Amino acid sequence: MTKYKIWVIIALIVFLGKSHSFAGILPYPNHIEWKSGEYRMGRKAHLYCDACFKEEVRRAMDGLDKAGLLSYDFCDKSGADFRICYTSEIKPEGYMLDINSDGITICASTQSGVFYAIQTLRQVAQEEGASILFPCMVVCDYPAFAWRGFLLDEARNFQGKSEVKKLLDEMAALKMNVFQWHLTDDQGWRIEIKKYPLLTAVGGHRDSTQLDWYESTVYDGTPVSGFYTQDDIREIVAYAADRHITVVPEIEFPGHASAAIAAYPWLGCSQDPISVPCSYGVFSAVFNIADSRVQTFIRDVLDEVSSLFPSAVIHIGGDEVKYDEWQNSQAIQQLMEKEQLSTPAELQIWFANRLSSYLSRKGKIMMGWNDITGDKLHAFQPDSEVQSKLDPANTIVQFWTGDRSILKKALERRLKIVNTLCEYTYLNYNYDKIVPGLEYGYKPISLEKAYDFNPVPEWLESDRDLILGLSCAMWGEWINRPETMYKMVYPQIAAYAETGWTLQENKNFDRFQRSLRFFIDRWQAARYIQ
Repeated sequence: MTKYKIWVIIALIVFLGKSHSFAGILPYPNHIEWKSGEYRMGRKAHLYCDACFKEEVRRAMDGLDKAGLLSYDFCDKSGADFRICYTSEIKPEGYMLDINSDGITICASTQSGVFYAIQTLRQVAQEEGASILFPCMVVCDYPAFAWRGFLLDEARNFQGKSEVKKLLDEMAALKMNVFQWHLTDDQGWRIEIKKYPLLTAVGGHRDSTQLDWYESTVYDGTPVSGFYTQDDIREIVAYAADRHITVVPEIEFPGHASAAIAAYPWLGCSQDPISVPCSYGVFSAVFNIADSRVQTFIRDVLDEVSSLFPSAVIHIGGDEVKYDEWQNSQAIQQLMEKEQLSTPAELQIWFANRLSSYLSRKGKIMMGWNDITGDKLHAFQPDSEVQSKLDPANTIVQFWTGDRSILKKALERRLKIVNTLCEYTYLNYNYDKIVPGLEYGYKPISLEKAYDFNPVPEWLESDRDLILGLSCAMWGEWINRPETMYKMVYPQIAAYAETGWTLQENKNFDRFQRSLRFFIDRWQAARYIQ
């Protein structure tokens, strides 16, 4: 069992939980059989654990006992309230939960399976005086997708460790397991790189922030600063791991590079000094990947990032690259001629493949937005035929924009996909909750539309093995206060959580809405929602 003590959760149910009537389980289990009756537990827990779980349970319970919260003892199976048992017959992350008049049994093959069983128990437990009641049932459960993600962009607006930990807590309760951390962009560099201290000293600060929307000329005049030290990063990574969440860092290459170039102008093609932008949008600043110093810089950054994050996946961004500076750079043109690349799009594929190869040698997998496939996705990109291809062996593509033909083409190339189709999953599209009636070109995503998202539409069923899962994204423009972020994240995050966990044939929006009650109570108590 991980350091995130499963029995702390039980203690919170008993001593800190708010009484509520049972409304359902979210995400909905993939098999559940309700039985008559209930199991009643008192204040002293009698525990049985198989050896692989016992030491973690012992540490957790010792801490609670010393704090006077809950006494316990270990016993044999027959006298236990809780029985936690290992079996190899259950899928990874899956669990079997059996509640009957004799007690509660959890069976799992992995630590995360036990953890997720406890999340289900939290939702069904009800207080009655000095007792806790659990309804009798049998649950056999496992996730529909291995990748159930949430992205937070802190490059645009820095939220800080406390807010990140709050999000991780909610992800864990919803059985989400990947936290994608967008740490660098034009408007800020938020991760300490010891070899290049100006990245945070200069790139981690801007003088002001654009207000209202992208075309606005109004700024708030308030400086924005903040970054995570490497010790902070390790703390967050460990906090997430205790909740069975993998932190995937996103460090933008080769575009969205203004903050880095403001810190070290020699990283850019023109090498002209620039400031960290105070406005939002897509900028022309791009790394001069023809310069050996810049290539060394990128490898150095990836080295430090790789050492900080145990995740097998490192995200290199790659989206919304404007090619103007590359096209006007003699050094870039010479590189393209040397490598026999006919277009800037092919240069980006060449660059992505080099990063993929470098990360592979470090035991890491490269991930990037679907811009790295070289397909034309944006009006500012020139029309061109692309002959180069991404190496599928060590690459994951995060699909966010483009029509079905572009997604189908990526799958035909046997590229693994995380589906983050923006019109269904971008939480910032709900900005109209903050400024009602704002005309900004995005269509707000209702709760029902978020719930209806299917990462594997019927026409892609034959390629299902390549779809790793889904992620929703909280992009950082316009969320200068946590309260603003909450309004866009909740309750939509629950829809993506159930989509990631519950098999498509078991989803039901009306039932989902009823099952939200546990989380609505939780989020109201935390003041995330009104």
